[in-house]
Amino acid sequence: MALTLGSIAPLGRPTGGALNFALPDQPAHLLFLHELPYRIRGVVDDRVVVDTTGARMLHETRLLPRWYFPVDDVRRELLEPSATVTHCPFKGDARYWHLRVGDRLIEDAFWEYPEPLADAIDLRGLLSPYTEKFDRWSEEDEDVTGHPRDPFHRVDVRRSGARVVVRAGTTVVATTTAPLALAETGLPLRWYVPLDDVRSELLVATDTVTTCPYKGHASYWSVRVEGATYPDVVWGYREPFDEAAAIAGHVSFLGDGIEVDVVR
Repeated sequence: MALTLGSIAPLGRPTGGALNFALPDQPAHLLFLHELPYRIRGVVDDRVVVDTTGARMLHETRLLPRWYFPVDDVRRELLEPSATVTHCPFKGDARYWHLRVGDRLIEDAFWEYPEPLADAIDLRGLLSPYTEKFDRWSEEDEDVTGHPRDPFHRVDVRRSGARVVVRAGTTVVATTTAPLALAETGLPLRWYVPLDDVRSELLVATDTVTTCPYKGHASYWSVRVEGATYPDVVWGYREPFDEAAAIAGHVSFLGDGIEVDVVR
């Protein structure tokens, strides 16, 4: 996300920050490919399909980063050719491969660019997966959650003495002088409030769960007050990843009808 998405992303036509040179109009779509240091493995039905120490990551303007693997590090005997062909105006024509593991067929599990465009990056001999079609991915011996993690992306949490007041309509839902400020590359600053400073009687747990590869799995609450319901406007990470461990026991607020006032 850091290089390609967000207001300061240099490969995303940034709307914030400053450069000492003008980005050229062409190419309008930038590509950046680099090696990754970790051993990466992909698993389907407890069978290792990908096992590589030669992974690359491709960054493209305004797109999430993607893994590309040397074809020799993918179990070729499990691949079956697909009739699917797509065209990318920046990389060329992609062909696809199904993946068969036992009786399970995963259609179009991988794609490749056997003859990339002349002015594109050379992606020959590399396969890229639809990661969400696999059962599990790991970097070294740690599971990967969500999309591949961008090594240029950061999550920083800072204690603050700011006074934060959260309202739903005209009703105060939370007030604290001990918030946490979470800065995530390319995204607006988010304020996290200790649960002890939230009027818990106004919160209604929902079934919504989202996944962030940098923070973990988020649970959601709606706010119900004065006969009105503000759906899924509160979220928190019960067991955040190490980078965001400090936000355990805190929640953040965002959504229609929610106002977050911060006085520093």
